[in-house]
Amino acid sequence: MTTRFAVAGQAMNTPHIVAIGGTLRAESATGKLLAAALAIAEARGARVTLLTGPAIAFPHYEPGAAEGHEDIARFLEALRTADAVIVGSPGYHGTLSGLVKTMLDYVEQLRTDARPYLDGRPVGLIATAGGWQAAVSTLQALRTVVHALRGWPTPMGLAINTAESPDCVAASEAQMTVMVDQLFAFLER
Repeated sequence: MTTRFAVAGQAMNTPHIVAIGGTLRAESATGKLLAAALAIAEARGARVTLLTGPAIAFPHYEPGAAEGHEDIARFLEALRTADAVIVGSPGYHGTLSGLVKTMLDYVEQLRTDARPYLDGRPVGLIATAGGWQAAVSTLQALRTVVHALRGWPTPMGLAINTAESPDCVAASEAQMTVMVDQLFAFLER
């Protein structure tokens, strides 16, 4: 049985799931978790795109600043074609990182699209930090920003304490699977 997804009035066989966020470190815990979530989605038949590290290192947001910036244009095009999104951020001082916040500020460039911002899309969330307080407060901050961008955060969000789980991907596989399943369940509706 082939599952078909309806997006913006069109039926499609393969949903496009875009994961964004992380840090500038090549082996960041957040980046690894985003890649692992996409691997689960890809195994279920999704087309996936990962934008992390230098691919999201944008200048501070300023209206019109995206003009001529290839990485920002690639980011915006990925979001325009996304059926679902996964956002991940490390917790810096109890909230999302400046890198991730700036990246999310550029979603403002989608305000005049037929499907503005993250409107109508399910959004999985991943927050990592060296303690529970920062991981949980970062997850809450991500939920607030995604709501402001008209996205639908999945009920399952991941708050990962990297100090307690050196192999955070293996430690969170069950929760990550639930989150990805929720993305698909939303798309099937």
